[in-house]
Amino acid sequence: MRDIRLVVRTSGTGTVTVYKSNARGSVQRVAGQHVDGDATSVFELTLKPFGDGGWYWFDLAASSDELVLEHGQWEAQGGARPSGQVTLQITTMNKPDFCLNNARILAENPDVLTNVKEILIVDQGTQKVEDQSDFAGVSASLGGKLRIINQGNLGGSGGFARGMYEAIENASDYVLLLDDDIVVEPESIVRLLTFADHCRKPTIIGGHMFDLYNRSVLHTFGEVVDPFRIVPALPHADMETRHDFSVANLRQTPWLHRRVDVDYNGWWMCLIPTAVIKEIGLSLPLFIKWDDAEYGLRAREAGFATVSLPGAAVWHVSWIDKDDLVGWQAYFHARNRLITTLIHSPYPKGGRVLRESVQADVKHLVSMQYFTEHGRIEALKDIFKGPDELHKNLATKLPEINALKSEYPDAQVKDDVDDFPAPKIGRGPMGGTVVGLPSKRELIPWGIKTVARQLIKAPGPESAERPQGYLAHRDNRWYRVAHYDSVVVSNAEGTGHPGTSATLGS
Repeated sequence: MRDIRLVVRTSGTGTVTVYKSNARGSVQRVAGQHVDGDATSVFELTLKPFGDGGWYWFDLAASSDELVLEHGQWEAQGGARPSGQVTLQITTMNKPDFCLNNARILAENPDVLTNVKEILIVDQGTQKVEDQSDFAGVSASLGGKLRIINQGNLGGSGGFARGMYEAIENASDYVLLLDDDIVVEPESIVRLLTFADHCRKPTIIGGHMFDLYNRSVLHTFGEVVDPFRIVPALPHADMETRHDFSVANLRQTPWLHRRVDVDYNGWWMCLIPTAVIKEIGLSLPLFIKWDDAEYGLRAREAGFATVSLPGAAVWHVSWIDKDDLVGWQAYFHARNRLITTLIHSPYPKGGRVLRESVQADVKHLVSMQYFTEHGRIEALKDIFKGPDELHKNLATKLPEINALKSEYPDAQVKDDVDDFPAPKIGRGPMGGTVVGLPSKRELIPWGIKTVARQLIKAPGPESAERPQGYLAHRDNRWYRVAHYDSVVVSNAEGTGHPGTSATLGS
């Protein structure tokens, strides 16, 4: 497809003007038409200049009287396959209100459901969607297209793998994977399907993510995996995370005009052709973390691209107030990152992954995050057991990790900081001085001194009875916590306060 048509219906007097931009964000006027009364303006537009990026859009300018936009539509001129059928699949864990809200939104937009074969909710929680008081009414409004599958907690990967499987079984052309803690935008579903139908070969199409609680903020626009480090990265240096459209719009933000090539799209909203699933298989049984990235890399190696489609998005609870590199999730982060490295790294010994993994271990230890480090060690042990263990422990590994919490003070979270004894030194950094990150020159001697102190010098017994200090989450950094024998820190969400103590980790 090399051309597109814009059809704009207006009432009133004024001008319809079409603009385009290039990859540098430079704006150019393309065409314009004076309108008067009830009018339909048609513009034939070429897509040839957009190899590196750019946008088309149109503006309305009224004359002396008002000018009203009645309807606007972009039309593709042939080249599409017959309209594909899609299964919308949501994996949920105790978020029935979110699930029903999205089902209700879909029911209120019946035009979106034309090509939806099924809305499938894989419920892995204890607060069941079917048990909600308004479930029957919402289900009836969807005309039999809503189906619930109840299964044990197999994590996001287990729920989404079930959705992939069911989409193949019901002969859908696509499965659209959706997180449970989102608010769906129905028009985005239509755009994803339309774009997918026009792709020359099966292509994974993803939507962007806006912050649910700060709706003008684009949390993420596109994602790649740094192949040398196997960590999520930005596709190019100019890109920003958490861009706020209330501060700078499209015309004022040059990097938004550049084409973004991605390795994968997060599974908060990701359309996968079932032809891709049939060739490369289901999601790996990773429970959580890295399942979407690994799948995108696997698809790319099999010749299937991923596109994060501008103009398609959901509102999603962002992870800005989460710290999932500590606590029970650390096991899955560490294990699944290494699995992804073993399968997809193009570098000998995985590039920097092992080196950075050891560095992370040291940081957790000097930070007295012993529960987190125990999980990371368990991840290494399980890697050596081989891939057969992934299916065996998919449903059991989380309870095993959580069972370790009772052994570690850093895993004991209390709602109220006053439930801990008053800190010996006081609240805030030790001595009232904010300790900064050691310089590269100082880092090695600092590390030797710090580790030696923690291994050799026994903390006083009072450190186990009374914390030396209290740190807010933003001050909870390894190079600061290492100066304490015991300290209370707040978690990322601000909802609890785990205590840490070197006395139990020495």
